[in-house]
Amino acid sequence: MSYHTRERMFKFTDDKKHILLVDDDRSITQMLSMLLETRGYRVSIASSGEEAFKLVSQSPDLIVLDLILPDQDGFNICRMFKEQTHSQFIPIIILSARMLSEDITEGLYLGADDYLTKPFEYEELVARMEAVMRRSCALYKEEHKGREFIINEIRRIINYQLITPFFQPIFTLEPFKIYGYEALSRPHSSTMLLNPEVLFKAAINFGLYENLEYVAWQKAIEYSAKLLRGERLFLNCNPHLVESEKFVEFESIFKENRIKADKIVLEITERSAISDFKVYFGHLRKYREGGYRFAVDDVGGGFASLESIVETSPEYVKIDRHIISGLESNKFKRSIVKFIIDFSKENSIISIAEGVETRGEFDTLKSMGIDAIQGYFLCRPHPYIDSEHSLSEAIVQLR
Repeated sequence: MSYHTRERMFKFTDDKKHILLVDDDRSITQMLSMLLETRGYRVSIASSGEEAFKLVSQSPDLIVLDLILPDQDGFNICRMFKEQTHSQFIPIIILSARMLSEDITEGLYLGADDYLTKPFEYEELVARMEAVMRRSCALYKEEHKGREFIINEIRRIINYQLITPFFQPIFTLEPFKIYGYEALSRPHSSTMLLNPEVLFKAAINFGLYENLEYVAWQKAIEYSAKLLRGERLFLNCNPHLVESEKFVEFESIFKENRIKADKIVLEITERSAISDFKVYFGHLRKYREGGYRFAVDDVGGGFASLESIVETSPEYVKIDRHIISGLESNKFKRSIVKFIIDFSKENSIISIAEGVETRGEFDTLKSMGIDAIQGYFLCRPHPYIDSEHSLSEAIVQLR
């Protein structure tokens, strides 16, 4: 009897910890499944992303996720698990054959709780699994530390403004200079809400998103308004915020800090989350009439389609970092990026590549005529704005 058949026949009535293994390497899943079952765990196995999305509905206590699967990228699966309400708080350990700092950073940024490279000792993986589940249990599954605990922690972050703004430079190539900064948020918390993506998703789920984003914008603008010298400030703008009646109140932050509207760029993200297009575009129109600029984020991936560009009429498009990754060795990615760049030039839109992490990606983008670049290769985000220092850091990388 196969593991899959045995899993389907199993009646989920006991209180064993449930582990979901997502890996198409049968030798690993068989060995690990047997080891975990002898330790008293209940195991489900998915050999593809499609199977994983079906089995995650059983609410496992932990997901062990390989990065290389036959149908989907493991990073994308991790991201989607963290975007879905029923799975966003399930801890995830990522497995990879590559020990690359950018992969580890990417995994943790998307909400993974740990990262282990292949080949690995099975006992080490089991030890890490148990440690991750203990942390998860302590935070979310103990009595009185579920929904109420998360809500109270989000409110604490909002009330005490426990967010530090970080700023990642955006460089134009002709001439090479800092064009602007994307404002990022780094919360202060001893819980899983330390991860910005988890925090903001949880805030949306519990109806606290607008208040949290207000704090994030306020902190970023109060700091940057004193230091910007003509550079633009890019602020993330989720549809949940745009559709809110509070969105029109956010403009007061700019006025209070005397920052000009034409120096602000609102990055439009997650078009799929729009529930009322009339309200959404009505609110955007008010900001445009006030002189604010717009960027469509994640173009080429996710939900940022050409239709979204047409509807928003942005001054900027930001090309999705997953399309940029490994661009120099992937002709299909290059074709997509070339189309976006050409489309942008024809329509007087500034094209920006996100997540540029290698010299090969940089050189390829430059040869294709990209207007601007941001990413770890040139400069990491910092909790300060120092254009001279950031420009020097980027120039050193290009030597």
